[in-house]
Amino acid sequence: MFELLGLPLDASAHGPKLDQMTVVVHWLMLFLFVGWGSFFAYTLVRFRKGRNPKADYTGVKSHVSSYLEVGIALFEAVLLVGFAVPLWAERVNEFPADADAIVVRVVAEQFAWNVHYPGPDGIFGRTDIKLVSAENPLGLDREDGDAKDDIWTVNQLNLPVNKPVIIRLSSKDVIHSFGLPLFRVKQDVIPGEVIPLWFTPTMTTAQIIEASTKTVSISAADTSNTVLLAMVAQADYATTDGTAILARGDSMTPEAILFLVKAGIKEVKAVHSTPAEIACAQLCGLGHYRMRGFVTIQTEEEFKAWLAEEASYL
Repeated sequence: MFELLGLPLDASAHGPKLDQMTVVVHWLMLFLFVGWGSFFAYTLVRFRKGRNPKADYTGVKSHVSSYLEVGIALFEAVLLVGFAVPLWAERVNEFPADADAIVVRVVAEQFAWNVHYPGPDGIFGRTDIKLVSAENPLGLDREDGDAKDDIWTVNQLNLPVNKPVIIRLSSKDVIHSFGLPLFRVKQDVIPGEVIPLWFTPTMTTAQIIEASTKTVSISAADTSNTVLLAMVAQADYATTDGTAILARGDSMTPEAILFLVKAGIKEVKAVHSTPAEIACAQLCGLGHYRMRGFVTIQTEEEFKAWLAEEASYL
């Protein structure tokens, strides 16, 4: 069932439980669909006019359907009380301590995700709505001692692997929806509220790319294949005389596809150009298509080096 549902790669610690829940719900839906569909077909044949020219006012006396309905209700109760409620309680009540996690603020606006890191001191600096501008969308008060080392990025969320992450969401304008499909996270962002969520990444971006790489068949007709054109090569490709066509990391352009086909190459290893991204799952305005960010999961050392590099720009 998991393969049939086409679920994306799971790169979070809590992901397996959510995926298991999704599979169980779909098995229940399949059982109900087949069961009630078969019952409906049976009634159409069993009680057709040709077989029952006169109405039977006694009706069916069997209680089989009642037993089935009770059984399905019990199954749904177990699914809700035994699986869904405990899983939800774990996500909203059992937050890790700030000292044991990476704490990040994400402020949504039309049409960008503003990411705010507290800097080496671990304390978020003061913000003031009066200071908000195109150059300072968070309204950071750099005169505040705690804000001097704060780091701010737009549409780029960097996180370390295997460490809990607490993200505090807020919005400057309308309702947005913060979605990280690979990390099984989605939360509406409501203006006027600060909404926390947490998860633990279990794979670096490099590991995600490796796990997501697919062998794709190509032909001349694929020069207009939007899915393929959104991918990048994960190997080097050249003609028989050694002329380079694509290098690892190059985009799959229409010209490159034609060169590959002419060279007799029918399959390529490729991966989506942005395997992990921040998606807005809420129609937040005419520029909603631009509400897109990117997630980079790094080792602890790489993450510290990235923070140091960002801090050097201050």
